[in-house]
Amino acid sequence: MFGKRIRSALDERGPLCVGIDPHPALLGAWGLGEDADGLARFAGTVVEALGDRVAVVKPQSAFFERFGAKGIAVLESTIRQLHDTGTVTVLDVKRGDIGTTVRAYARAYLDPSSPLYVDAITASPYLGVGSLRPMIDMALAHGGGVLVLALTSNPEGATVQRATTADGRTVAQLVVDEISQVNVGVEPLGSIGVVVGATVDPGLLDLSRLNGPVLAPGLGAQGATPARLRAIFGPNLSNVIPSYSREILAAGPSVTGLRDAAARALDACRGSVDPNG
Repeated sequence: MFGKRIRSALDERGPLCVGIDPHPALLGAWGLGEDADGLARFAGTVVEALGDRVAVVKPQSAFFERFGAKGIAVLESTIRQLHDTGTVTVLDVKRGDIGTTVRAYARAYLDPSSPLYVDAITASPYLGVGSLRPMIDMALAHGGGVLVLALTSNPEGATVQRATTADGRTVAQLVVDEISQVNVGVEPLGSIGVVVGATVDPGLLDLSRLNGPVLAPGLGAQGATPARLRAIFGPNLSNVIPSYSREILAAGPSVTGLRDAAARALDACRGSVDPNG
């Protein structure tokens, strides 16, 4: 199950996720063309440098999709390469829909027969958390995971995510509470988690009953530091997956540079996430 895999990966490789986000500016900084060939070289270098070293690698689907069919082919190849390294692969797609459409998304990313099959995906719950049930069921049936947006770092998100429901909970807390129900009694960790930005204010969410992974993007170029993690997540730190992208990727195209940058980030995260640190 995904929860068991992520728990083992964090324990063995340490608390770090690195994104594969081939921004146009990064492609240029690496001396690569803004085309599918440059995309393939970029992604392949990240996999070579970090695939067998970090707990989680998170390709951002949009940066592949923008090149059309050739970009999707690179994404498929990147996913295969990541599987071969043994790292946990989370595809950042933020999908969400209803009925047959959400089932199709589930089959695209969480069915082992799909060429885009990954260990977990990110998902948007704003058609109702219940609308994601087919995606969650597909993940659980095949040992995968779903990481559901709860409280994100972008300032625009507050209007929706911090709005209060009829019972006084915020929408973000409602998302956490509904996901928590899926993970009840699962050991060592549930497979359905949430996404909480590392730049949010402390005290906005109660994660004590989640029993699932928490992806925490926003570290590095987006302004958050590992020191914030303890204030935001408190006793739930052991299940947090700190996520970096641009700050580490900027150290490329040198494989050694990428590895050194990831090692520095991992050391900083270990110091903040380790409950005994």
